[in-house]
Amino acid sequence: MTSTEGSLRRIVHGAGLMAAGANVIMQLARPGVGYGVVESRVESGRLFDHPVKRTRTTLSYLAVAMLGSPEDKAAYRAAVNVAHRQVRSTPDSPVRYHAMDPRLQLWVAACLYRGFEDVYAALGYTLEPDEAEEIYRRSHALGTTLQVQESMWPPDREAFQRYWDAELAEVHIDDTVREHLLAVTQFTYLPRPFRALFGRYNTFVTTGFLPPEFREQMRLPWDERRQRRFDRLMRTVGTLSKWQPAMVREFPYNYLLWDVRRRIRRGRALV
Repeated sequence: MTSTEGSLRRIVHGAGLMAAGANVIMQLARPGVGYGVVESRVESGRLFDHPVKRTRTTLSYLAVAMLGSPEDKAAYRAAVNVAHRQVRSTPDSPVRYHAMDPRLQLWVAACLYRGFEDVYAALGYTLEPDEAEEIYRRSHALGTTLQVQESMWPPDREAFQRYWDAELAEVHIDDTVREHLLAVTQFTYLPRPFRALFGRYNTFVTTGFLPPEFREQMRLPWDERRQRRFDRLMRTVGTLSKWQPAMVREFPYNYLLWDVRRRIRRGRALV
């Protein structure tokens, strides 16, 4: 294990998948990202058409970015670029966008980093200041695995917070993107029994992980009673997580990294 992999592995928890919906909302709250997803003409990558494949490829990207080798990253970058080159606005799009835009990719990477950090704290874990800075610095891989240059990544956590605060001014979720995100949150793209069992729970957890600015944009209700329920749930999950061996705690990211490497060896598609 390299020192880079070891430091990032510290905050890679499978329990963080509970915050996946919230992180998708945060990413798509930037209109260029939101409409890039809603209007995407890459049929093979659309969640509502291929939910299992889309989930696998997204989580595999996170596994590669956080735990993968330079060779893993290069292979995944090449595969994702094929799809991203096709995602661009049309004359009818309400906003201009292109999935290869490093500024939009930086926003997505910032949301992903913020998600890992928020989940780690919600589960009751803490980092020493120097550990937090080292993990933050190495998290640039969430963007540099695609087109973001390392120099674009704010140099420290204080600079990151300034970037984050400034970028919140660009956050706007209109009715079109909100409808898409509510469908994702409520699992409407999954079979009805699964949706009935887990849709309300996922909406609750997703809302709990959202920062207030995004919760308001989504028009999702929240109050102190819900916050107490959410905090109790996170404490329970965090306690259970601390008793798990690393192999279990890191699942499914460790499995997905193995799967990516297996696909590379066999010449199979990564995305």
